Amino acid sequence: MVLHNQPLNASQAERFRQAQRLLQSRQPAQALPIAETLAEQAPHAADAWQLLGMCLADTGHPQQAETAFERALALLPGNTMVRRNYAVALAQHGKALRTQDQLEAAEPVLRKALLLAPDLLSAWIDLGVVLRLLGRIDEALAAYRTAERMLQQRGSRMPELQDAINGVLADAGRPAEAVAGARTLVALHPAHVPAHETLSHLLWENDSERAPGEDPFGEFRAAARRQPDNRALQLAFARMLLATKRADEALALLEPLRRREPEDALLAWFAADALDALQQHDQAAALYAMAARGGLDMLPEFLNARARHAFRIRDFELATCCAEKTVELDPNNQEGWSHLGTAWRLAGDEREHWLCDYDRLVGFAEIAPPPGFDDLSAFLQTLTDTLDRMHNANREPVNQSVRGGTQTAGRLFGRDDGVIRAAEDALRTTVEHWLAMLPGDAAHPFLSRKQRSVRFVGSWSVRLASSGHHSNHIHNNGWGSSAFYVALPGSVLASGSASRAGWIQFGQPLEELGLDLPPRRLIQPKPGHLALFPSYLWHGTVPFDDPQSRLTIAFDMQPRG
Repeated sequence: MVLHNQPLNASQAERFRQAQRLLQSRQPAQALPIAETLAEQAPHAADAWQLLGMCLADTGHPQQAETAFERALALLPGNTMVRRNYAVALAQHGKALRTQDQLEAAEPVLRKALLLAPDLLSAWIDLGVVLRLLGRIDEALAAYRTAERMLQQRGSRMPELQDAINGVLADAGRPAEAVAGARTLVALHPAHVPAHETLSHLLWENDSERAPGEDPFGEFRAAARRQPDNRALQLAFARMLLATKRADEALALLEPLRRREPEDALLAWFAADALDALQQHDQAAALYAMAARGGLDMLPEFLNARARHAFRIRDFELATCCAEKTVELDPNNQEGWSHLGTAWRLAGDEREHWLCDYDRLVGFAEIAPPPGFDDLSAFLQTLTDTLDRMHNANREPVNQSVRGGTQTAGRLFGRDDGVIRAAEDALRTTVEHWLAMLPGDAAHPFLSRKQRSVRFVGSWSVRLASSGHHSNHIHNNGWGSSAFYVALPGSVLASGSASRAGWIQFGQPLEELGLDLPPRRLIQPKPGHLALFPSYLWHGTVPFDDPQSRLTIAFDMQPRG
């Protein structure tokens, strides 16, 4: 049936303008009943349906908004204003899905918005973010470049976009271009904090090839000195110094800031972290207490930092209190659970075994050869060749568990590479088989969230050189995590119960906590096998000595039905 648009009458037009004013004053809930009445009274008026779509979009009803906009377009096919408002509503919905980490759902919504309005800059940027997080690096770069051209045509710049482009170039294995872009960005926008962070990270990982002899933090340090009143820049540089074990310099940076703002809780926390790293625990304790009184004791990240301090000074009661409060505030906080499990272990509390259950909750399984490969060894050799080409850095990332090795940039899974896709599919299948064998437990922070399958929220490859290892750590962005063994040196394959060189170990806390606790379980890696475990379990590797490297894929997961 062909629909014909009918204009609103004078009375309806006045109510239409009233609703528009409410929308413009950010009162969509008050505008919505007016729009609903107009759509009911004037079912052939495109203006009424468009208004209803805008109200529904602004009140958080994206599906109903789409229906209303589709009706408006049916009445006024190709109308520029309807298409534009529809696109804005879709882009708004796509952005919301992205922030909720519903990436697969966000992509088609954003693409539909861009079909309706190809010049919608925000949608191109959000699409680039989604594609990068999905591991589709080339597509992400194309989306960002489209947004970049649009800005250039308008004669404007957006440092956030340029920083994202530099990050994607690094993900794509083009570090020289990424470094050059980051240098340009900090020169053009010296107050833009993420640009300095990106440049420092890139120089840290690629210093011997891209900038031999250059201090990777030199530009960041100079910017901090030139901009003493740029608080965000000062704090970001302090975080960088702490992450790279330069606590003395971080403390020196923080001292003048604290003199200006002696009651600032955040500055007290950062200074406490620096003092704790310098073994000045009494002074650190006073500042942690001050920061807690300043309101930071409702912040899980701060509570975790204070719990680490409490373990170092052997105040296990304080560590327990911090961990309990963390998981109360954020029941999915993996570091909080790791601290609570450690506190229970130190107290001889049986709940440690309920939480960690290293025999039942740590899986070790072999994948099946993916389609197109005659056997597993042939697939692993092809995968090794592919991953080796992706290891472009020459040292480990800042603030990661890798010691004496490199880690691939960006997300591994989702890339336009047949071997990587085959690995992802094979690993997902093995994970699903493992999940099916796990019991349920409504009270357990891991088992209570178990579903049929998973979505990968982070994936990367690590290549450890001789004497390399992973320090003990947890994965705070996951629910479950894994290490998949692609290629192993002979010393790891031949190691036994005496040396355990290159083995993965579980249950030994972060070394910097200074706790004399041995591992609860160790597993000898095997090529083609993967270890699976809750993300809150402490895990690391035993160092090995061998000219061959140890190549793995690691990933974090969240439950998916």
